[in-house]
Amino acid sequence: MKKTVLILFLLGSVLSNSCKKYVQQQEQNALVNLITNGTWIVTRYLENGSDITSSFSGYVFQFQANGIVSGTKGGTSSQGTWSGDINTRTITSDFPSAGSPLDKLNSVWKITDSYSDSVAANTTLDSSFNILNLHKQ
Repeated sequence: MKKTVLILFLLGSVLSNSCKKYVQQQEQNALVNLITNGTWIVTRYLENGSDITSSFSGYVFQFQANGIVSGTKGGTSSQGTWSGDINTRTITSDFPSAGSPLDKLNSVWKITDSYSDSVAANTTLDSSFNILNLHKQ
């Protein structure tokens, strides 16, 4: 009897962990699908309280499921990488060879609010507290 209870408990634990991992993977897949479906623009960027949103004017961002992101303005595109973590509610982006303003996106961004067509996030970059809002076109 004790062996049966122990086996059932262990089986339940394994299934519970597998189910939890499955749910987390489905949430991660939904996040990737949401981000990669469509293009995004910066609608607000505050750098230590100063509004520098206009420096992103004309940029359109396309996120791909393989972790590549491109920022395109006037036919010129800069490539970078991105990754999202649903557990920590963060998105990491890096445009390693891009200059300003795209280099201001190189950070781990804490998502503070999100909808299917917008994301609000913040980060501290070079001792500067930055706020970013992206909207889907």
